[in-house]
Amino acid sequence: MSGEPKSKTDIILDSIADGVFTVDSDWKITSFNRAAEEITRINRDEAIGRHCWDVFKASICESNCSLRQTMETGVPIVNKNIFILTSEGRRIPVNISTALLKDQGGKVIGGVETFRDLSIVEELRKELKSRHSFFDIISKNSEMIRLFGIMEQVAESDATVLLVGESGTGKELFAKAIHSLSPRRDRPMVTVNCGALPDTLLESELFGYKAGAFTDAKKDKPGRIALAEGGTLFLDEIGDISAALQVRLLRVLQEKIFEPLGATVPFRADVRIVAATNIPLEELVAEGRFRHDLYYRINVVRIKLPPLRERREDVPLLAEHFLRRFSGLNEKSIRSISDGVTAVLMAYDFPGNIRELENIIQYGVVLCRGETLEMEHLPDYLRLREGRSEVAADRSRKGSLGELEKNFLISCLERKNWSRSGAAAELGIHPSTLWRRMKRLGIKGPK
Repeated sequence: MSGEPKSKTDIILDSIADGVFTVDSDWKITSFNRAAEEITRINRDEAIGRHCWDVFKASICESNCSLRQTMETGVPIVNKNIFILTSEGRRIPVNISTALLKDQGGKVIGGVETFRDLSIVEELRKELKSRHSFFDIISKNSEMIRLFGIMEQVAESDATVLLVGESGTGKELFAKAIHSLSPRRDRPMVTVNCGALPDTLLESELFGYKAGAFTDAKKDKPGRIALAEGGTLFLDEIGDISAALQVRLLRVLQEKIFEPLGATVPFRADVRIVAATNIPLEELVAEGRFRHDLYYRINVVRIKLPPLRERREDVPLLAEHFLRRFSGLNEKSIRSISDGVTAVLMAYDFPGNIRELENIIQYGVVLCRGETLEMEHLPDYLRLREGRSEVAADRSRKGSLGELEKNFLISCLERKNWSRSGAAAELGIHPSTLWRRMKRLGIKGPK
């Protein structure tokens, strides 16, 4: 107890910065050091003699206790990240390691677990992430940062927005961000993929129908426009809608009214339209496949999202984000991506953009059994391109990751006529950071 003199073991344990506790074969805590008290806010007198799961209430206590695994298998666990609850009910991240506790004869008499408070590390990670993220959109690319900067002004207005970009560049995430920042945020955002539905079905989905409008119309069904009342209607792949539907949609934009199929009177439409396309609409207008008056109605605020090959500095950032997400979903402890995999990803052009990178990392997480995502965990088309692979060609030309980074920085500097401030702005870093990288990589500008 607290009034009793401390043993040598207690004195040693109290000098350790990490939390340490031991349990006997009945899972009751037999020792609890000072750091454990400070991290959990639980007094050692309250902890000793109680079951460990009653004290820690950790995220793995009920189904996947690390200490139990060690005591059952004899295999220690090192550096596993979990969450525990403090006495005030605060959820804090910790890093744990476990081992067996044996007597002088080698008989197992219990277990020992050490844990380190990761709260500060987690806060720093969140702070770093917040600098490079905006409503789940992750980037340090200068053009993307510029778009982040104008999003609030765009969202505050009620103007129609056209998001332009290749498939997989994150147009729906931008649409959600616009809605979440807008005065309509408390009303629904409804999404319609115009390219995924046949024309007749798309019409009823958008405008709804009245009972008796056609054979199977037994009762009224509200369309997506009605469901988005007061909120935002996101029309994805708007370039795929037919000429007849373009006329009806033009009326919604111009007059703010619509008619469900079979209706005899129009309805008011209080919705904000955000549209997206991966097809250059101006080309469709020139070919006569898209009405020019509708084009000008939706092209009020135009936001062009750059493809991933034009923001290669985001590839490692996004890859690490997807690695954390899919590792958690698959209950794995994959901590890093190897330099070889990073080099391949940086050299690849990603025709499928962010969606393709996400699929690549998800595939790798499924296959990976260790703590590092390696070349063997990449899909075949990246890993086994033989001599015909652009990735293999780039890797053979550029060699190591350092050479890849050097070539990438030189190409960026050349685009900016060797202006360090201009290149740093494009990379989303401070000019002094760029200067240090140039010095480390031996990059010298033209005389």
